[in-house]
Amino acid sequence: MRSIKAIFVKQARDALKNKGVLIQFLIFPIMAYIMTEMVAKPSEDIPNTIYVTMFAAMFAGMTPLVMTAISIAEDREYKSLRFLAMAGVKPYEYLLGVGGFVLFVCALVSVVFSLIGGFVGMEMLRFVSALIIGSGASMLLGASIGILSKNQQSATAISTPIFMILAFVPMLALFNETLQKVAGVLYTQQINEIVGGLSFEAINNATAEVGEMVSEASVDVTKAYLIILANVAVFLILFVFAYKKKGLRN
Repeated sequence: MRSIKAIFVKQARDALKNKGVLIQFLIFPIMAYIMTEMVAKPSEDIPNTIYVTMFAAMFAGMTPLVMTAISIAEDREYKSLRFLAMAGVKPYEYLLGVGGFVLFVCALVSVVFSLIGGFVGMEMLRFVSALIIGSGASMLLGASIGILSKNQQSATAISTPIFMILAFVPMLALFNETLQKVAGVLYTQQINEIVGGLSFEAINNATAEVGEMVSEASVDVTKAYLIILANVAVFLILFVFAYKKKGLRN
């Protein structure tokens, strides 16, 4: 427990010193707030939550992945992992320390998103839980990339095309049925389904056309959560494989 706490604190201190890290966590909620206040709210045709759900889904799919990959790759580059291994730190303790900090900040940012979108009650719970679980999937994938990368530059080079695929494939799937079936296995697609569904429900409620569309969206939520959790399981296995291949000493 002490090792996890020490690594958590270390990550927090490193994040506070690194402006690039802070910007990664702040840019998406800031953009969501600006677009909501300046574009969505003044328009009668755009739901107030549309930009919040859009940027929140992008945040969950990108920021935890990149930040975890870079953090672990940095520790590998500067041989910090070797010293941690020599000190008896186990891989799950290291993962919980690094990933715990990333998920803690993601949870805070998720709440900020929900406040900007005006979600309350069960809507807020659904919104925040989807982002946190999705962020967990991103964190585990980023951890695997970080373990397999030699340095920060390598981690960035690997993670950039991956998060672009995860971010843009769900968007392109809106216009292609075949791609939509493929994207259905991605956790980012399911995050879009869950949080984006809240905006569509807002439209339905506003136009008094709730009925069937809202009930269908509610049915899909359970399936979406299960797919995200399946992604989490796959990425956890991938991390275990990456650790066995590289270890903390390399």
